[in-house]
Amino acid sequence: MLAARFVPACRGIHGPGFHRWAAQVTDEHLEKAQIEIARAAVRRFHLSTEVLAFDTTNFDTHIATTTAGELARRGHAKSKRSDLRVVGLAALVSETGHVPLLHRTYPGNGSDQAVLGSCLEALGKLHDALDEAEQRGRLGCRTLVRDGGSWSEQLDLDLDVAGYFTLISLPLSHGASELALAHAARRGAMQPVGGKLGDVRAARLRARVGELDRTLVVVESPELLRGQKRGIAVALRKAKEELRKLERRAASGRLQREALESRAQQALHREHLSEFVVAMVKEHGGKVSLHWHVDAARRRLLERTRLGRRVLCTDRHIWSTGRIVHAFRGQWNVEELFRRAKKGGVVPWGPSHQWADGSLRLHTFATVIGLTLVSLARVALGSAKSARGMMQTLAGIEATMVQVRTKERGRRATVLLAPELTAEQRKAVQAFDLGRWVPTILSSRNSSASNPSVERVA
Repeated sequence: MLAARFVPACRGIHGPGFHRWAAQVTDEHLEKAQIEIARAAVRRFHLSTEVLAFDTTNFDTHIATTTAGELARRGHAKSKRSDLRVVGLAALVSETGHVPLLHRTYPGNGSDQAVLGSCLEALGKLHDALDEAEQRGRLGCRTLVRDGGSWSEQLDLDLDVAGYFTLISLPLSHGASELALAHAARRGAMQPVGGKLGDVRAARLRARVGELDRTLVVVESPELLRGQKRGIAVALRKAKEELRKLERRAASGRLQREALESRAQQALHREHLSEFVVAMVKEHGGKVSLHWHVDAARRRLLERTRLGRRVLCTDRHIWSTGRIVHAFRGQWNVEELFRRAKKGGVVPWGPSHQWADGSLRLHTFATVIGLTLVSLARVALGSAKSARGMMQTLAGIEATMVQVRTKERGRRATVLLAPELTAEQRKAVQAFDLGRWVPTILSSRNSSASNPSVERVA
C-alpha cells in the first residue's frame, strides 16, 4: 500500500521536492513495501517461488569525490570505470517470470556475502509472506540460488536457520571444487543429463565442504567453453606480445632478474595462461634471459578437465541432477534482469541526478518497481518476445484524438479514433483492461458494433 500511494505521488517531482519525499521514507518503509508487493504479485500471477535466485550488480554515478554519502563508493565497477563511484543493487528473483521480490541498495564497495547476510531478517519475513500468498498448508522449503561470489560456510548455516536450502556455484579454487573436478575427469564420470538438457553432461558426488554435507555436481557447458576459449585466445595473443618484448629487453641487459620474473608472471596472470604457458628466467655469465613456450599438452588437459565446467554445491540431496542444473540456470536470468536496468535497457537506472543516500535508495526502488512491472507484463501476456520487443508492441497501442467540425459555437467536440490492433495487442487490451481508460480502443474488436459513436469515426 505504501508503494501504491507513494510512487504516483512522486511522479514528476524533481530536485528539492524529490529529496524532501526521500527524506520521509525509511529503510523499514521500503522493506515493508517490497514484501507487500511480492505477496500481491505471487498471489495475483501464481508465481512459483520454490527457487529464488540472488545476484548483485552496480551502477555508475557521477557524484563528486568530496560529496558526503555512504552508498556511492569506489568499488569493483561492472562497467570497468574505476574513476567513478558506484551504487550496488542486490536482487532476489522468482524462478517463474523472473520477478524481483526483494532488493537491497548497498555501498558500491560492499561484498556479496555481507549484503546477503544483511538480508536474512527480511528473507524470513518474505518467506512468511510468500507462504501466505501461495496458501501453503505447510511451511514452504525454498532454495536460494547464487554464484560463487557469495560463498561462505557460515552464511550457508544462517540460511538454513532462515528456512532456505542453498544452491551455489563454488569457485574452482575451492578445495571441494578440486575434488569434484578430479572425480569428473575420470573416464565415464560425465554423463548426459537428459530431458531438455540433453546436450549437457554432468558428474555427481556427495562430499564434505568444510563441515557441511553437500551434493556436488560438475556441469559442462559448451557455451561457457566457447566463451572461455575466445577469452584465452585474446589473452594469449596479448601475452605473447608482452613476453617477446620482455625477451628482447632481457637480451639487451635492461632488466634485472627480479623485475623480469615479476613482469613475466604479470603477463600470464589472467585467463588460465599460467597453467599452460611455461616461462623460465635463466642467468648465465651475469646476464639474464627469458625462455617461454606454449605447452599444447597442458592446454588440452586444461580444456578437458576444467574449462567450460562449473561446480554446483547444494544441500538439496533428493533433487535429480537435471533439476539442480535447471535451477542454477535460472540464476542467469537475474543477469538479464540487470541488463534491462543498464544504460540502453528498457528500465535504465541512470542517468541518476541524485546524490543523497535516501534519494539514491528511492531512485533504485523506483527502478526495481519498473523491472517488476515489465516482468509481470510478460507473465500476463505469456510473451515469447524479448522485454524490449514486448514493450515496443505495447507502445503501439495508441488512440488518435480528432476534433470534429460543428456549426455550433463553443469548443469543438473531440472523438477518439481507434487504432488497428494486432492479435498480441488485442490480448494486451484484454489483459490490462485498457478499455477502462480508452473505451473506443475496443472498437478494433468485434464488439465495436455496439458503440455507434465509434462507428461514425471509423
